[in-house]
Amino acid sequence: MCGIAGIFEKNKDNRALMSVMLDEMRHRGPDDKSIHVHGHFTLGHRRLSIIDLDTGNQPIFNEDRSIAVVFNGEIYNFKELREELRQKGHRFYTRSDTEILVHLYEEHGDAFLHRLNGIFALALLDQYRERLLLARDRFGVKPLHYYIGGGMLLFASEQKAIVAHPRFRRALNRKALHLHLNLRYTPGDETLFEGVKRLPPAHLATFQEGLFVVNRYWQLVPRVDRRLTEADAMEGINARLKEAVRRQLVSDVPLGVYLSGGLDSSAIVQKMSELGADVNTFTLGFNEPTDEFRDARLVANRFHTHHHATTLPLKPLEELPRAIWHAEEPKINLLQGMQLSAFARPRTKVVLGGLGGDELFAGYDIHRFIYPFRGWHRRVPPALRRLLDWKSRFLYRLQTAAGGMSTDEYRRGLQMLCAIGNAERFYLILRNAWDHDAPFYKEVYAPAFLAEGEIEGVKVSEHFDALFRQMERRDALEQVLFAELHTKMVNDYLLVEDRVSMAHSVEQRVPFLDVDLVEFAFSIPAEMKIKRGQTKYLFRKALAPHLPPEIIAKRKQGFAANPYLTFKKELRETARRILTRERVEEQGIFNHDYLRRVIDHEPSPRLRWHYNFLWMAVGLAIWEDVFLRGKKEDRVEAYYP
Repeated sequence: MCGIAGIFEKNKDNRALMSVMLDEMRHRGPDDKSIHVHGHFTLGHRRLSIIDLDTGNQPIFNEDRSIAVVFNGEIYNFKELREELRQKGHRFYTRSDTEILVHLYEEHGDAFLHRLNGIFALALLDQYRERLLLARDRFGVKPLHYYIGGGMLLFASEQKAIVAHPRFRRALNRKALHLHLNLRYTPGDETLFEGVKRLPPAHLATFQEGLFVVNRYWQLVPRVDRRLTEADAMEGINARLKEAVRRQLVSDVPLGVYLSGGLDSSAIVQKMSELGADVNTFTLGFNEPTDEFRDARLVANRFHTHHHATTLPLKPLEELPRAIWHAEEPKINLLQGMQLSAFARPRTKVVLGGLGGDELFAGYDIHRFIYPFRGWHRRVPPALRRLLDWKSRFLYRLQTAAGGMSTDEYRRGLQMLCAIGNAERFYLILRNAWDHDAPFYKEVYAPAFLAEGEIEGVKVSEHFDALFRQMERRDALEQVLFAELHTKMVNDYLLVEDRVSMAHSVEQRVPFLDVDLVEFAFSIPAEMKIKRGQTKYLFRKALAPHLPPEIIAKRKQGFAANPYLTFKKELRETARRILTRERVEEQGIFNHDYLRRVIDHEPSPRLRWHYNFLWMAVGLAIWEDVFLRGKKEDRVEAYYP
């Protein structure tokens, strides 16, 4: 796993600048640093050595050095592809998976991407044609960002490398911020830096003669198989998960697993054990009653892993500036992953995690809420939908007039019921999006910010409409699973996992996002995935012969700190220290009176949504200090004594 970067800028020697950009991402690849120049192109690479430790430094070239590639990721089927290419006459000078890319491109052109099973972001330079190709894996496991302007193209694994360019003007993307405050992640291809975009998953971009073109090269098309029996589905789950894990065991360094004690990570440990792998397991607690040490130890003992456990520091928010610098967004729940990867790094460079299992097999509580209403969404006539929409707006005005923050949770629940007939809105309310309540803008935003009009017309739903339309004839639960895989999975969960693991030079792999397993999971009818209110019914049943019964029966805990307990422990005092009236009014985004009401309110588990908003406001203040004002301290107390 590595970091890549590139510059196209005419008639300029950018070697020194590329060195600076790569140093910004040193954590992604401490083992090697290389720069390649061809004409107006400068490519850079930071290497974390996983496969071919001796000869795999990049860029990698074809035989006549006309094609160069820098690559971040792993190609799990590279050995099969390598043998196929060798039989066609291609010659190899390394043992790395990267080298197959230049030869596949020679054979298949841009269509070579269809042959890859893996996680990747790559930049391939066809030096005869002066043509650059950028690409990202099917599900967006590995990141890639770009900026076009001022006669130059910049790209990099992380945004901090792009904004290091002296000609880049750093500014907050306020439209993206509005979306981020709704969803707690930034959807689509926007970032919080104005002008910096993400290359979407399953897309490639080509740059030639000044023209930058982005196209999709692959798309998941769910095909539900109504002929599947439960027995067939369970057999298929076990076989495909085992094969996914087998593929992802390729490594020349020791392997580990982030073992939460939950069903998904336990299933990965079981499959690794079945395949004869020597497994290190790592578990983190939060100093909270829901810590899963006992369950993780139960799985570790069952499969004889080398087990290691740790806990978050008593004051984890002190580390928030460093976490935000790595994540490049003011995200919630960064700190536990940062701590866990730091704990794992002395023992391994590669870990497998259970991310994706809930999206494939309906494992979240929101899926349990969606399931009972899934048939109703098609039966509500348009006139009744309009009436329910009016009632939803009325409920907001009624609850707001009463003035009680602690009743928000109940009001949102009633608004969710009023969204029956609109599966997309029903889902977004469950995910705590709020911009359908227009009066709430005046509650949380400063009047001057609203007067600027930058967020006028910006709606969260725009990033979900096409996904729900694509699945409009399907079951509502299938619609939600499909939408989550393409939105929250990519720009929330995978983003966090990449940044917090690579912060400590640890590569994280995600077997549940193996393309064969994903396609099979989306062929399973929704009614098999949840039964009698039990999430992951089918997946539990499939793994029941292989895991301890306590793990099969347990409810999902989630790898997250409790917002209410965090507020009581340190968020309240941290917010008081940072979100002063002077600071908030100078920033000009938030309504300080609202933030103060949250801070001063008696702590209550009913205020979870407000605590999450407060966390993001704190995080944005730190983000601005780190990225717009250039402060470099790692701890909150260094910024705000």
